[in-house]
Amino acid sequence: MLNPQLNSKGNLNHLLSIEGLSKERIIQILDTAESFLKIGERDVKKVPILRGKTVCNVFFENSTRTRTTFEIAAKRLSADVINLNVATSSQSKGETILDTINNLIAMNADIFVVRHSSSGAPHFIASHVKPHIHIINAGDGNHSHPTQGLLDAFTIRKYKTNFNQLKVAIVGDILHSRVARSNIHALNILGVPEIRVIAPKTLLPYEIEKLGVHVFHDVVYGSFVDVCALECVAVFPDAVDILVVFGPYYSVYVDVFCCAVSEFCN
Repeated sequence: MLNPQLNSKGNLNHLLSIEGLSKERIIQILDTAESFLKIGERDVKKVPILRGKTVCNVFFENSTRTRTTFEIAAKRLSADVINLNVATSSQSKGETILDTINNLIAMNADIFVVRHSSSGAPHFIASHVKPHIHIINAGDGNHSHPTQGLLDAFTIRKYKTNFNQLKVAIVGDILHSRVARSNIHALNILGVPEIRVIAPKTLLPYEIEKLGVHVFHDVVYGSFVDVCALECVAVFPDAVDILVVFGPYYSVYVDVFCCAVSEFCN
């Protein structure tokens, strides 16, 4: 099966998901990111890599940090940036997602950063644009958030260096978390020998073990690991459900989840 992210030469043309990327390609992305760290410390925080290119941030979901981060990154690469306010765009009067993208392409936009509540929306767009147009998935439904997954892998590598000797736990609402899915794929590809997911059964996808993870429902026993990632709780159960599904450790779960919501939601 062809990877929709790659062009005919095997080069990365879109970034739609972690799944399907090789270990070598992920390492190349992480190494390239490492080389940009010092740019943020300079007086002139710009390099000319995307000079003359136009990047459009097309966010069909509300976002502050993610959209701003992409805007800053594009500007530091010397691109021109357009932030499309979808709420006040022609989408509000019936324009389709492809109509919106094609109108911007007609204005010579080159790169689209897309966030959408529907899983698969960036893939759909990528399958309908010409090869010189590039799509970056900034989060689609519950499916994928590849840039966040790469950032988490970058952070783990910075502090732990060797993926082959790690135990990593992902704690929280795995069922609704696109970040958790991207992290699981990235960690598997990078050779992490043990990946744990810790959540009550009601917040875990069916047969998640098939993704190569170990399932724990007890946050106390499951979190004896090298790295622990916290995920947002997208759907809060009522108080009775909390008592039922979290068992004797419900207070620990709630503390962890509240921390995740306050510090890590985006």
